[in-house]
Amino acid sequence: MAGADLLARIGDRLEGIRGRLTPDSGMDRITWFRAGGPAELLFQPADEADLATFLAALPEEIPVLVVGIGSNLLVRDGGVPGVVIRLSAKGFGQVERVGDRTLRAGAALPDKRLAAAALEAGLGGFHFYHGIPGAIGGALRMNAGANGVETRERVVEVRAFDRKGDLHVLTNAEMGYAYRHSAASSDLIFTAAVFEGYPAEETEIRAKMDEVQHHRETVQPIREKTGGSTFKNPPESSAWKEVDRAGCRGLVVGGAQMSELHCNFMINTGTATGHDLELLGETVRARVLETSGIRLEWEIKRLGRFQDGKVVEPFLGR
Repeated sequence: MAGADLLARIGDRLEGIRGRLTPDSGMDRITWFRAGGPAELLFQPADEADLATFLAALPEEIPVLVVGIGSNLLVRDGGVPGVVIRLSAKGFGQVERVGDRTLRAGAALPDKRLAAAALEAGLGGFHFYHGIPGAIGGALRMNAGANGVETRERVVEVRAFDRKGDLHVLTNAEMGYAYRHSAASSDLIFTAAVFEGYPAEETEIRAKMDEVQHHRETVQPIREKTGGSTFKNPPESSAWKEVDRAGCRGLVVGGAQMSELHCNFMINTGTATGHDLELLGETVRARVLETSGIRLEWEIKRLGRFQDGKVVEPFLGR
């Protein structure tokens, strides 16, 4: 059903909701790829209490999906059914020191701001976040990492709400971290987390952050419409090496292209659709499979419905 119809259907259940509800909201405006169809209904809660109230009131049969700042997200052109929840910076984007070695950060806080807060607090171990173009919620979900450090090394506990609006506090062990993966239930919505670092000198921390920034600026297409690393590194190799070996550096499909600068990055050259981007990705996966026998896994999160007649099969159906 159309977004307006969905809102009309559930509107009488949402008395007291303080956040913003927007039917048929264009996801292309909030994803870094600037492509894809609309969310049937976009909800931006005011704070944790507002989120809990909304979840408790929403009929269970209506699907719910959470997105962050859209940096590692590919939305299909048919749009996203049900409700998309996007945590606001005002309600979920704060960071504060809560102990000698600990910081509490909201899920909507950009990773780069957590690195800056750690620098100010004199805490080491957070420099890698300076180079990750996402938000804390996504980092918690996918165990984001860079420069030899991963989120799981810093997390103490995570606050999350389930589909019924009940609060859960998960320990590091309960998050079940692995490479670019968390085993936490997929229906949990992360709202904040406590992170632990170690005492370090400002000059040492700043030098590591500068090194991260220099690396990004020299080897990654950071000024393009991109979604970050497209594929996870396979065991004992690097995704970009396999993409390059398969002859896919600079490969173009419609308005989408594998970056010439870093060939594990897809970019929207200006006219790419969600279909262009996903077809490019699956073309690359098929060629890598043919060349080296390696089945690359997507690191970019793909969501939503295909448009009629434009389904993209994994590995092009191979």
